[in-house]
Amino acid sequence: MRIQNPLQLAEGRILVEQLRLLLGHVNGLVVIACILFILMAWLLTNDNNQVQLWVWCAIAILSRLNLGAYARRNLATGLCPERGHRLVWTLIALQIADGVIMGALAWITLDSTSVAGSIMVIAVLSSSLGSAMSQLSPVLPVFIVKATVMLAMLSSKLWLMDNTNYKGLGIVGILYLISILMQGRDSASATRQAIELRFENLDLLEKLRIETDNAQAAHLKAELARQEAEDANAAKSKFLAAVSHDLRQPIHAQGLFLGALALTKLDAHQQEIMSNASAASKSSVEMLNTLLDFSRIEAGVIQPDYQSFCLQPLLNKIEREFVSQADAKGIVYRSRETSVAVYSDPMLVELILRNLVSNAIRYTERGGVLVACRKKGAEIVLEIWDTGVGIALVHQQAVFREFLQLSNPERDRQKGLGLGLAIVHSLARVLKLELSLSSRPGVGSVFRLSLPVAADISSVEETHFDDSGAQLKGMSVLVIEDDDIVRNGMRILVRDWGGNCDTAGSIEEALELAQRHAPDVVICDYRLREHRTGIQAIQALRDLLGDSFSVLLITGDTAPDRLREALASGIPLLHKPVLPNQLYQKIVEISKKR
Repeated sequence: MRIQNPLQLAEGRILVEQLRLLLGHVNGLVVIACILFILMAWLLTNDNNQVQLWVWCAIAILSRLNLGAYARRNLATGLCPERGHRLVWTLIALQIADGVIMGALAWITLDSTSVAGSIMVIAVLSSSLGSAMSQLSPVLPVFIVKATVMLAMLSSKLWLMDNTNYKGLGIVGILYLISILMQGRDSASATRQAIELRFENLDLLEKLRIETDNAQAAHLKAELARQEAEDANAAKSKFLAAVSHDLRQPIHAQGLFLGALALTKLDAHQQEIMSNASAASKSSVEMLNTLLDFSRIEAGVIQPDYQSFCLQPLLNKIEREFVSQADAKGIVYRSRETSVAVYSDPMLVELILRNLVSNAIRYTERGGVLVACRKKGAEIVLEIWDTGVGIALVHQQAVFREFLQLSNPERDRQKGLGLGLAIVHSLARVLKLELSLSSRPGVGSVFRLSLPVAADISSVEETHFDDSGAQLKGMSVLVIEDDDIVRNGMRILVRDWGGNCDTAGSIEEALELAQRHAPDVVICDYRLREHRTGIQAIQALRDLLGDSFSVLLITGDTAPDRLREALASGIPLLHKPVLPNQLYQKIVEISKKR
């Protein structure tokens, strides 16, 4: 099979369209041509040419009928580039024959007709040639042969006649041939240009359709991919929320019992076991709280509370918290003294710093960790240096993705969940702070957080991170919790702190207890039985007692919608598992505000 190049294909397509136009014209004028032939025979017939003229009329009609039938047949069967040139040659042959027939009219009639008849013959042949130009010029060779044959026969007849005037008309016929051939050429060129323009428009429309289809397909594919990603993300969040809630309940209860046990008298061996159990519980709490921080960021419930604060108290607190971990690993932890004050959210900055310091200690085996500040224009750059494993340049963007740990293929739980830097990156974005990383493998890393300088340092009050609190002796606490183990642990712990504790498993039970003994503090789980919430329980107690008591919500939920709903309530909120000292401080805090 012969392969055609694009130019040949384009020419073939144009030729097919030219033939379609020509055949359509030929077929459309058959009836008119036949009527004209009969009319000419009737008007020009006389005793000298009667037989020849009617024979000519019959042959001319048959020729035109044959041309019409040929045109209809090819239009009906369809035209194709492969047959195009053969059709052209066939049409040339048919038009030569038709041209001879038309030219024969002059040879039959001019010798025996009147001057008026001669004028009519010449006029009919000339107008017929003009009509042929509009019909046949789409395929120029077909028109050329017909025009040449017709005018050659007419001019030769005129030239051979004895009358000088007729000889002059013969010369005029040659000039007319040249003129009409030039007109035919121009008409053919215009027709071709129109066809090419039409095909260009069709091609553009086809390309536009294809591009539109491709764009729609790409958009649909992207939409499906986005929907799949959103579904997967929603499923992941739902799974994490469910698993997190189910894990938080027993770990929360465990922490309460360990806190109560720590208040009892223990011998040295029991204290060692107690210390190890508390460390294990604290490790679990830290990992679950990391998941909580990540869920809070995803839920969009973190709203920065911007204020001016001094950095040094925060650095002191972080140093007190992590220096023992550094000492246990045999590395040095230091933070340089500073008097600077910055403008941001102190709690979120603390969370960022805690994650960065924890990460630095976790991946440093020798050397140490340094936390320092330096002023740079209108900003304070908080820097966390370490001499740890370092991060290759190709991985320095990837380390901020969630659940990614480059140096923990064995998934050692002591190295966390791989969310620390993701949380840092997200919180920096929430606070609109610049976070940067410089690192060399085997040398260490430095994370830099740029904080705006407080505008009016004289108005800055130091933010104290105080862990102390008042005793709860004599305080009446009502705990609403549907988990029996957690409820029992809360009762034991509050009583060991010196408070009076009533516990209820439902809203109705809580209302009954509150009627007998009005509480000073109500601690309520967020998710209760029968799809009821702690917010509903607190509202029911307020309807009964007014605002005479302090309230605290505790929840193990990390689902975004639950977090948003709890935040919107405006009620103080703690997330399970809650460490005993954290719970103690919160109870003291809310009771002071009552």
